[in-house]
Amino acid sequence: MTKPSNHPLRFALNYELHARPPEALSIPEQASYLALATDPADRQAEYDSIVELCTRYGVPAPAPDVNHFKVDLGTFRLKWERRAECSSYTFFRQGESGDPFAQPVIASVPRAWLDQLPGQVLVAAHVALRKAPAATPDSDELASLFEGNLLVGGRVGDGVANVRADFRIHADGFSRFLIDDISLTPRQAGRMVQRLLEVETYLMRALLTLPVARATLPVLADADRQLSALLNEMVDVSSEDEPALLDRLTRLAAVVEGTISSTLGKICAARAYQDLVERRLAELREVRVEGVQPIGEFVKRRLLPAMSTCETVARLQDSLSERISRASEMLRTRVDIALQRQNQSLLSTAARRAKLQLRLQETVEGLSVAAVSYYVVGLVGYAAKAIKAAGAPVNPEIVTGIAIPIVVIVAALGVRHIRQLVQRAVT
Repeated sequence: MTKPSNHPLRFALNYELHARPPEALSIPEQASYLALATDPADRQAEYDSIVELCTRYGVPAPAPDVNHFKVDLGTFRLKWERRAECSSYTFFRQGESGDPFAQPVIASVPRAWLDQLPGQVLVAAHVALRKAPAATPDSDELASLFEGNLLVGGRVGDGVANVRADFRIHADGFSRFLIDDISLTPRQAGRMVQRLLEVETYLMRALLTLPVARATLPVLADADRQLSALLNEMVDVSSEDEPALLDRLTRLAAVVEGTISSTLGKICAARAYQDLVERRLAELREVRVEGVQPIGEFVKRRLLPAMSTCETVARLQDSLSERISRASEMLRTRVDIALQRQNQSLLSTAARRAKLQLRLQETVEGLSVAAVSYYVVGLVGYAAKAIKAAGAPVNPEIVTGIAIPIVVIVAALGVRHIRQLVQRAVT
């Protein structure tokens, strides 16, 4: 069929719709799960590890650009998923009777291969699925499977299974989940395991921000004290000290903005992981069991205080940033007003100097007119005497007297004309 060309992202987005499907699990089943915090630089090493494992068991390796991969290796099945900041490895195997955690699936995985996996362990968990016992096990019997730890759990999926967990790291470095099947389908069982493991993974990803938030709180408290001290100094500060105070305020603003820059991304990520945890808990559709704390309640009682600390840090950062900005604006306004006063004083002084120069110039112009008139009238007198000596009937004194006002007027007009020409040239 002839059709328009495909959007360049059509197939990639369709592939994403079907990414990370849950495993179909038949009861009894065991799973061991590893979530490793990885760096983007380790992606090639991570892919090489998957290829090495596939080569060892003689199965086809995944393509280099895939982000999830499932394969049956005979003694166990592997489900690998790559996420933005971590990668997960889930190993499945048909379960056995007896203690469901005595022989975990991870024991069947080559130890040397596990040791060379890139990244650091963030979550490690064993999951056991079994048929629900005919008689409800008592609390002591269940606790014995978790080394005597206090258990949380309830009925999930609106009653299709019972889940117990302790959310503690046991001697082997793994936590434990026990799922007693009442009426689970294989797909339901796979989704249930996936949700439980994602709850712990996203919970740990959210809690990673808590140490950062705790370390930031003393920095913000010290910045708040410094800001209060600076605001008190602003009340009585002199105009000479205002630039130094503004410099200190700018340095404090740089410290606060630095904490925002270093924590904002982590806090935003923690919010996203908190949302994912709450969604996965809602998808469990957990029903409370008498005498047992539900998983959702346990997780939220631990997660919400941590997230409150992170939100407190975010609010303190925003508040400090706004307060410093307002204080800087006030101080800059004071500095600007002081500068305007200084400029006004300088302009007044310049105006006085200009007025004095004008008066001096007018005095000089008057002397110049007098001097020019004196010399010109003298020349006229000499000229009149010369004419009289030549025999003309001229009285030099009368000519000189008549020439005086004429010369003075002409000289004054000439000096004025010259001054106007100079002023026009300057402007």
